[in-house]
Amino acid sequence: MILGAGASIASTLRNSEPSGKKLPSMDNFIETLGLNDLLDEIPLTTRSNNFEKLYSTLHKIDPNSSVIKEIETRVRYYFENMSLPDEPTIYDYLVLSLRSKDLIATFNWDPFLYQAWCRSREVTNDLPYLAFLHGCVALGYSKEDKKCGPACMYARRDGGYFEPTRLLYPVEQKNYNDDEFIKHEWTRLKYWLSKESGTVRVTIFGYGAPTSDVEAVSLLKNAWGTSEERSMEQFEIIDITTEEKLRKRWDEFIHSHHYDITDEYFGSVLAFNPRRTSESYFCHYLPSSPSEAFRESNPIPSNFKTLQELWNWHKPLIDAEIKINAISKKISINTNKKVLNKRYKKKGKTKKKTNQEITEYWLRRRRSKRTRIK
Repeated sequence: MILGAGASIASTLRNSEPSGKKLPSMDNFIETLGLNDLLDEIPLTTRSNNFEKLYSTLHKIDPNSSVIKEIETRVRYYFENMSLPDEPTIYDYLVLSLRSKDLIATFNWDPFLYQAWCRSREVTNDLPYLAFLHGCVALGYSKEDKKCGPACMYARRDGGYFEPTRLLYPVEQKNYNDDEFIKHEWTRLKYWLSKESGTVRVTIFGYGAPTSDVEAVSLLKNAWGTSEERSMEQFEIIDITTEEKLRKRWDEFIHSHHYDITDEYFGSVLAFNPRRTSESYFCHYLPSSPSEAFRESNPIPSNFKTLQELWNWHKPLIDAEIKINAISKKISINTNKKVLNKRYKKKGKTKKKTNQEITEYWLRRRRSKRTRIK
């Protein structure tokens, strides 16, 4: 799952941010965050309606200018004071629709995804992995411990400070390898997108793959490979843009007709088959029985008023996962016991070593005058 600004905007349209803050796009970013007063200090030749292009130009002129510092301060302050409402949001639905076999990667700075992930732990620990490709105001990174955690907190009593992650990068030279945290996040996404990971479905939610963000789009393409190499994988797009434009935009990722397009989250496979997206995929493409071939979807209602209602709806699915995991674990334990019993005929009797094993054992030990090989 790859999220762009459209995902957060859609979430706040459904349930507004408690303080009334709006989620901006790059085209209305300056007005939404109230940065217009800073434009008076910028030469006319460097101005742009697109925030990424404007920041890139200013960074190129002087990366340490007072205007740059003020922009970075205001951007962080605006986003870090945002929070999810008490009612279920698109992000709550999204996080609970996936499991630990899945990954959600986001380009957004806002704390919504992380907050939804944290409160979803009230009902289950089997949640998707997260990757923050452009940083996040809610998270920090400890270079000492090589871990991320809540920004400005400590991993332990004697250190491990989670320094706030960097948010802004000049669009023309986004070298993600320069930042250790961002590099790790992109490494995670590139593996998950690769053929070797076994990924069979990708959903793009509100991300436009802007031509200005050359490096990000290039990394995604290289990780995914060509459309011919991904001939069986399914590509899904959630966006309000027309199908013609979306098909053209993501053409290099889509093989033939293996794609779905919807203009809202509740029309996606995640809403039709929460926590069973992969199972649904294999039932339709590689059914092992007639019942699997004609398996019906299990769409989630979109009108929950409270988080408890949302959690209660997911409970039977989560209980089934716990049950099957317990059975699998029991089978694994029993299998190991059978192997051990077969290997050792009598309980407590150690396996008899061969001469070769004895020789190798003594060769590994530090020799002394008293050591001898039997």
